This record gives sequence, structure tokens and C-alpha cells, in this order.
Amino acid sequence: MATTFALRVPVRAAAHPHKARLRWVLAAGWAVQVVLRLWLYRYHTAPVANPDETGYLLAARWLAGGPGADLTGSTFYQAGYALPLVPIFWLTSDPVLAYRLVFVVGSVVAAGAYPLAYLLLRRLGVGGRAAAAMAFAAGLSPALLLFAGLALADAILPVLVLAWLIAVHDFVARGSARAGLMAGALAGFAMAVHLRGAVVLAVWVLLVTGATLSARASRQVLGRGRERVPWWVSRRAVLAAVAGAGVTAAAGRALNDALAAALYPGGARDLSGLLLSRLTSLEGQAWALSGAAGQLWYLIAGTWGLAGVGLVGAAVTLVRRAAPLAHRVLAGTLLITTLGIAYASSAALPDEHRVGNYVYGRYLACVAVAWTLAGLVALVRSGRLAVVRHTLAAAGLLAVTGGVAAWYAGDRLERYAFIAFDFPEMIFLSGSRDSLDMAGASLSALAMLACLAGAALLATGRARLLVAGVLGLVHLAFAAHLAPATPAAPAASAASGATAVPAASGQDWLPAPPPGRVAVDRRVKWNVWVPLSYRVWWTEVEHYDGPPPEGVCTAVVPPGALPPPGWTATGQGGARQGWTTWRGAHCP
Repeated sequence: MATTFALRVPVRAAAHPHKARLRWVLAAGWAVQVVLRLWLYRYHTAPVANPDETGYLLAARWLAGGPGADLTGSTFYQAGYALPLVPIFWLTSDPVLAYRLVFVVGSVVAAGAYPLAYLLLRRLGVGGRAAAAMAFAAGLSPALLLFAGLALADAILPVLVLAWLIAVHDFVARGSARAGLMAGALAGFAMAVHLRGAVVLAVWVLLVTGATLSARASRQVLGRGRERVPWWVSRRAVLAAVAGAGVTAAAGRALNDALAAALYPGGARDLSGLLLSRLTSLEGQAWALSGAAGQLWYLIAGTWGLAGVGLVGAAVTLVRRAAPLAHRVLAGTLLITTLGIAYASSAALPDEHRVGNYVYGRYLACVAVAWTLAGLVALVRSGRLAVVRHTLAAAGLLAVTGGVAAWYAGDRLERYAFIAFDFPEMIFLSGSRDSLDMAGASLSALAMLACLAGAALLATGRARLLVAGVLGLVHLAFAAHLAPATPAAPAASAASGATAVPAASGQDWLPAPPPGRVAVDRRVKWNVWVPLSYRVWWTEVEHYDGPPPEGVCTAVVPPGALPPPGWTATGQGGARQGWTTWRGAHCP
């Protein structure tokens, strides 16, 4: 008895300092990543991606009890992302301060990908030191840097997906009811955040259905006195998984319905008819599949080839019966989710005569970090021959997907509008800021992949840290490319392509109405009244046809319009900015 006690004490004593050091490492790494993001976006004072950012900000302000807006006919910006921003509008009504606090929240959440990436790598069998280094490097991925400083659902979706994948792994590996509840709740919340979350929820439903059928088959086999089937999940875990998803999705749906009734009284933009026509016609299928191929090309190139290695590694894991079941299920889950998002988002995307209709990276940005981690795992845990094979297969996948997208788009990649905001990684890879250079971006991505694969081939053990180091250097170079040099960059519209990357912003070109009711002539373009709806924090901006409504103090009208009796022209934005303001004589 005394000997047993003596043997146990040193083991426990040694374990605690290690865990304490690990917590400090993770906390310090998270803090460093937060500070980097705050520095990158230190000049941001107003939305740069309209109408998306403004739609989410207006939703958060309304949920906080502030004035709403009439966004009838616009894309519906869901309440799931806006909900965490509500406390900001309880603290301040100043639109500039509120926006700066929004990117603080986004930076804090995006930096949380670092500890989550560490946990996921550990579950995939990567050692502690290598996992910490690889997770830190992956935490600097473009998908986590680009959107952290913007009021977009993309700021939290990659972190949400990582947390969901961890819960999925634990649900399968341990049959844990707690993991099932967490995975279900995260999937339901993802649906409330963005339409891409509907794919996450659908995949989760398929997974739980498989677990239910497996449990039923297991009970039948056990009832006959035979061996247990490989995957058995308790009824309690399945019920927890269903309850977590059902309750969260229902709550999110109710919240979205209330938001839609308040901010979209005439209805939001409906793409269901377009989606149906795409799904039921050969031409529509060609559009959807080629667009999905373009998204996969962007995903691979935008992760410096690592997503391609991860896709190949996941496919290999999926068919290897010797691989742990949890790893196989996780690989299949991530594959189906990625392909589902790429296909569904492409099928529902209207033709806006922009290059991004054919090659786009934002929709798959939510899984880019997960695939970066999968690629890293494939490189550091495979033999040298497997590393070479995975790398060559990733290069082939990049060429095939890019070739399909370029073939379908044809000269539209040159004729249609190139919106630089849509292609920050491609601009970094190719150096072209006014057009999409797919060949140049592909070659640069493959060169970076060759460096990463070369680091993995050098040796075992510490080579894992070398791979993480190479990836970290690439990401730091991208961060330097992303960083604004001055605070004087103009604001941009997500549909106008005025900026290459999410850079510094200002909206001094907008009207600056004094206190009182504000109304906008319906002839004024959306890129004026949408951001103005957020800038006017004290009242809801009204819309009108004909003369300004009675009781309104400031009217925003098209350029050159002459004020009627009782009104005085007070501001002139000019033809380029698209507005003129009038002031009512009855107002102080």
C-alpha cells in the first residue's frame, strides 16, 4: 500500500506543472493573436463591406432596443451573429465607437481558434508541443485575419466550425451525451448565424441518424448474443444530440422571424426560385458545379495548398478501415459539409456580372482553418512517400478545380467586374490588384506548398515544429500585406470593389444630418441610404416617394434636385457620391 502511494505521487506532481504551463501557453498565444488583430484594424471606424456589415449592425442595434431600419428587398442578415453584439449597443449609441468595439469582439473570438485548433490536433493524435506550434500558426490563417475586423458572420463561423468538429469527435469517440448536446447546439446556432449553417445542421442530422441506426443495430446484435458492432452510441447521447440541435435551431428561427418582421417589413431578397431553377436544369447544374469547383480552387490556393493536402488525407482516412472510427467520421463530416456549402452557395448565387460569381473564397472560409489543420496533420504524421503523394495529389486537385472553373467562366473572368475585396489571398499570391491571375496564384501557392512539404520531409520529430514555423512565416507575410499603411483609405462597398483588402475606413462622404427625423428619397441609391441608416443612430431613417413627409427635418435626395418651398439645400455630395440634402424650415 505504501509502495503504491509512493509511485502515484510523483506522477501527479509532474502532471500538474505541465498542465499549468500549457494553460499559460494557450492564454499567452491567444492574447498575442488578439493584439495582432487589434493592430491590423486599428484605423477602422465604419463599415467597409456594405450592405453586409451594416445589415448585421442594424440587426444588433434593433435587438438591443435601438432604432431599426427598412431593409426590404435586401439580403436577410440573420440574428445569430448580431446577438453577441447586442451588449455593445447597450454600452454606447455612438456608431464609430460601437463599430470599433465590434472588431474588438471579432478579434477576441477569432483568436479563440488557437486553443480550439490545439484541442482538435490533440484529438487527431498530434503531440502537445507540435500541436501548440501548429495551432498557433493555423490561428493566423487569412480566414481568421480577414474578417476579425469586420462586422460579418465570417468573423465567428470558422471558430464555430472548429468547436463543432471537436464536439462531433467526442460524440463519436466517447458516445458522450454532453458532446452530443454541445455539437447539436452549435449546429443549431450555426443555422441561426448564416445560411451556410443550414448545411452544418443538415450534416449533423445525418450523423445523428447514423448513430441512431447504429445503436438500434447494436441492440439487435447484442440481443442475439453476438459481438457489439463497432460504433455504438447510447440512447441518452442521441437524445441529447437531437435536443441540442432542435432547441437551438427553433430559438434561432424564432429570433430570425422577429428580426425579419421588424427590419424587412416588405420581405427580404428571395433566392428560392433561382435555387430551384438551378437545381432542376442542366444549365443550372453546370453553373452550380463549376462555381463549387471555383470555390474549392480558392480554398486550396488560399491555404497555400494545405487544404488540398487535407482533402486528400481526409479521403484516404475515410476509406482506411484501420483508421480510428472517430477520425473517419470526422473526415467524412468535414468533406460533406465543405462540398455541401460549396454546391449550395454556388447554386443560390445570382449572376451579378462579377468575377466572384465563378471563383470565390468567402463561403468556404468557415472551413478553411479546419482544412489547414487537416493538411498539417497529413504532412507531419505521414511517411515521406505519403507526403510526396499527398502533395502531388493536392497539386492535381488544384489544377483540376481551377481548370473547371476557368473553362466554364471563359472570358467572363476578364470582362466581368473584378472586386478586389473578394480576392485578398489571390492578390497576395499573384501581386495583381485589378484582375484575377489564376495561373500566377496557383504557382505561388504550389511553391509555398513545396516549402511546407520539404520541411515535413527533412526529418521526424522537430520537423513538425519546422512545418509550423514555415506556415507561421507565410501567415505573418500575409498579415504584413494586409496591414494598412495609413488611416486615410476610403470606405468601400462589398459590391463596388473599391478596395483590395479590408483596409482602413471612413464615411465622411455620407450626409451628416443634424438631430431630427431623417427621410431618404427612394431614388437615392442603396450605397448611400444603407450606411446612412447605421450612421443615423437616434432615429430610424424613413423612405418616401414624392415630397418629403411632414415632420421630417432632413431629406436626402438625388444630386441636383431643387428643394420645394419650405426647404433649403444644405449639403451636396455630387453626382459621384449620389446625394443632396435638404433641411426643413420648420426645424430648429
